[in-house]
Amino acid sequence: MSDTQHDDGASVDERPSESEKPRFRFPTALTVLAIVLLLVWVAAFFIPSGVYDLDETGSPVPGSYQEIPSCSDVDEDTLCVDKTPLTMFQNLWVATPNGLYGIEGETGTVQAYNEGFLFGSAEIFLFVLVMGAFIAVTMKTGAIELGIKRLALRFRSSPTWLIVILMAVFALGGTTYGMWEETLGFYTLMVALVIALKFDRMVGVAIIFLGAGTGVLASTVNPFATGVASDAADIGIGEGLPMRVVMWLVLVTIAILYVLRYANRVKADHSKSIVGFDIDAEPDEDIGDVPKMSKRQTWALIVFGLAFVIMIYGFIPWDDLWQEFFGTDFPLPTMADFLGDFYFTEASMLFIVAAVIIGIIGGLGEKGTVNTMVAGGADFLSAALVIVVARAITIIMKNTFIIDTVLDWMEGIVTGTSSIVFAELAFLVNIPIAFLVPSSSGHAALVMPIMAPLADFAEVARSLAVTAYQSASGLVNLITPTSAVLMGGLALAKIGYDKYLKFVTPYLGIVLLVVMAFMAVGTLFD
Repeated sequence: MSDTQHDDGASVDERPSESEKPRFRFPTALTVLAIVLLLVWVAAFFIPSGVYDLDETGSPVPGSYQEIPSCSDVDEDTLCVDKTPLTMFQNLWVATPNGLYGIEGETGTVQAYNEGFLFGSAEIFLFVLVMGAFIAVTMKTGAIELGIKRLALRFRSSPTWLIVILMAVFALGGTTYGMWEETLGFYTLMVALVIALKFDRMVGVAIIFLGAGTGVLASTVNPFATGVASDAADIGIGEGLPMRVVMWLVLVTIAILYVLRYANRVKADHSKSIVGFDIDAEPDEDIGDVPKMSKRQTWALIVFGLAFVIMIYGFIPWDDLWQEFFGTDFPLPTMADFLGDFYFTEASMLFIVAAVIIGIIGGLGEKGTVNTMVAGGADFLSAALVIVVARAITIIMKNTFIIDTVLDWMEGIVTGTSSIVFAELAFLVNIPIAFLVPSSSGHAALVMPIMAPLADFAEVARSLAVTAYQSASGLVNLITPTSAVLMGGLALAKIGYDKYLKFVTPYLGIVLLVVMAFMAVGTLFD
């Protein structure tokens, strides 16, 4: 025995042996991001600060980079940077609050009291909390649990096809309209579904990350990546489309096979699971004994599904796609026609209304609905805070003006190379930039005005430079801790970042090689 008994029955633990000492545990997502925030802050002391000149569209001009002087050496009205310890400490102190509600001003810095545009993640922060409330209310009616069990029952004999179908749907969303942030509402549901099918939590996360993420990586007409980049490169979004479609087919097939291989292994042998199996989360009864849904539950599930359909329909930029391919506006009304705009602010209200309707349908009453919504939001608070801290990292880099410096280093690397070498380097040098700028559209607006003319000098099609950028951005989004979606999704699925890295690293290596092969082949068909 590991303890000794006193006469009164109390026990005293013996000193643990070496083998019983607690092993190192990888820190939680919030701690990982806090460490990255501190490392970036320290690096900002040593990385020179600088900016590019901007053209009339606000895009950086190639070759125009210049370092910014210290504020102690210039007049008050001159753009400068203050890296004194006190000012840098103040930047670090308010970085996380600014990650929620910081405003980007004219100089590009982000502060709470600026005049300009919201740079903080308040919209997504609220959206995550609302999703928690929405899912909790629907769960309270029992509709989700029964719905998942019935779906598992239908695919009990062929769960492989369910994984294929779900990943293909997410990949289509990723390649067409950049479905990434929008996936935050699906993680809890997907984990519950795969557990009912006797898989582990990692399979649920992989269906979304490697489905939607690979779709974004191989974007075909995604207006937020391909569209912004093509516009910045002064080409049409259709240029380079055939190669991107082939890339999408190849990479999505690889992603599906990769997830299926892992899923089938862990289902056959639970010891192969990277995250382990949550015994408490596994259904007690056989999914063959699933009762029928009541009318209340059926209607609750209909409203539940309809809310997601409306959200996805609202997020797709129908007018932009129709103008690009048909030269006319989208013939049907969109959500923006009704609400003036449709993004996370409007989507949050959509799910609040849907949660109230479901509460009424489910007979929860006023108090039951409100209390359940509050409790559901609280359950998602950790994931929402992860998103805020991830945004704070970018704010440190913006406020110290080091992003353009890294971009200038990348420009120096690719200038004057051959076509094949340029294509490969255009992909590789965008990888560190994607870490600094997690936003795909922000990344595109930053690098493409520089990469496009450099592609001309290397006699490479500008569309190939667009493909190189979006492939790098998509690849990094699958691994970087500065991605609010990645870290938030892992928090919602209750999977450690270290375990996810162990799962996804081989896949990233495969994707890296495949993309580089496409870059080389792309120069031959220019």
